[in-house]
Amino acid sequence: MVKKTAALLATVLSTVLMLWGAGTASAAPSVFVGGGSGIVILQSGDQGEACTLTTIGKDSSNRLIGLTAGHCGNVGQLVFSERYANRGPIGRIIVSNNPLDFAVIAFDAAKVAPVRSVGGVTIRSIQTAAPQFPAVLCKTGRTTGRTCGVTFFSDNANHYSAICVAEGDSGSPVVIGDRLVGMVNAYFFTACIGPETGSNIGPILAAMKAAGVQGYRVI
Repeated sequence: MVKKTAALLATVLSTVLMLWGAGTASAAPSVFVGGGSGIVILQSGDQGEACTLTTIGKDSSNRLIGLTAGHCGNVGQLVFSERYANRGPIGRIIVSNNPLDFAVIAFDAAKVAPVRSVGGVTIRSIQTAAPQFPAVLCKTGRTTGRTCGVTFFSDNANHYSAICVAEGDSGSPVVIGDRLVGMVNAYFFTACIGPETGSNIGPILAAMKAAGVQGYRVI
């Protein structure tokens, strides 16, 4: 059994929307997010999916772009920072890819200040080659924080590892050192015990290019 790792939020999102209405404008970007930050994607009413941002950077059009797991939301849905809920929506999903289970977020550069390091994981570059046994992979997620584990094996699209993940960790950046190699999408059987699996960044970048998001680079 494969379990996706998004977490459904209702009560929390009600608070998010209430705080948004009470928020005030800011002259400079004041929402700090990076790979590993908790995000909430508004679904309908007061319900949303709590997931994790994979990475943030820019494309060839100089748009501020981020990634998360595709099952976290659909094209057009608003994205909030979990930590800075009262600052309102900070972006919107512009691409959702089912085969590789990733989503592209266009962020509001007037609100968002991108960061490289979150929760003990730093992303400085991208490694498009798939990770292979016995490489040690690490991730940081909004639910289980920073955890590491050995790569079991990897094909062209996906990797399988011993990283501990649970609900809410969908989209977490998977790194070797400070190189982004993929994202968390799901686990098998039991959280933090069953193997983790996720999409590799190489195929994601190719699919992003085909969807019109070209030249992506991390901040």
